Amino acid sequence: MGGALAQSVPADIDVEAIRARTAQQAGDAEALAATARARAQALATSAAKTAQDGHANGARLSAAARTHAGRTGDAFDFDGMVADAGTMAKADLSEAPRFIAFASTSMPPAALKAMLDDVPRAGGVVVFRGLTRGSAQAMTAALSRVLAPGERRDGVGIDPRLFRAFGIEAVPAYVVASSDFDLCDGFDCTTSVPTFDRISGNVTAAYALDTIAGGGGPGAKLAAQYRARLEEHAP
Repeated sequence: MGGALAQSVPADIDVEAIRARTAQQAGDAEALAATARARAQALATSAAKTAQDGHANGARLSAAARTHAGRTGDAFDFDGMVADAGTMAKADLSEAPRFIAFASTSMPPAALKAMLDDVPRAGGVVVFRGLTRGSAQAMTAALSRVLAPGERRDGVGIDPRLFRAFGIEAVPAYVVASSDFDLCDGFDCTTSVPTFDRISGNVTAAYALDTIAGGGGPGAKLAAQYRARLEEHAP
């Protein structure tokens, strides 16, 4: 057959109506997509502003704490501790210690005092997960049992990210990381960390470092260096 075969359309099918509905559905889909794109852009803008505001608030808090550091009559310079925490939160850990002690004000006072004395002396840092019962006043009162009036400890801060990063569920605990790492940006995030050694239990910093140094693990060499520094700076 030389001619093209024509397709017949049943009389009860309204082709034009079908085409109109198809065009309308396509328009609806495009409108929905445009709305979704606009909403996503708005959320992204809002999230960026929230993050920016968070950084600004943290900077203001740290600056205010540094301004008032040393002007308190409390038994513990809590403002100074907040300033240290702000610095730790934004620090480049290529210049920060890899020896980290995890503490809580619920620890026995003698054990907490020894940790606060020894870990910074070795070149490490002591971190708390958060404020005692969510209160700066309660934390100051708890620390006043182990520190002298007006006494300040360098290398002490609050950073829940480190607890999450190293899987710390109970304190006291000590970690020596094998290499530098960058803390993730935001207190609710989780940091990827290098290999490390960890020891938990009511032990001294010296015992923890000796144990890690003698274990031959990823943090052994650094633990030996921190242990030597602790010995060198012994009172």
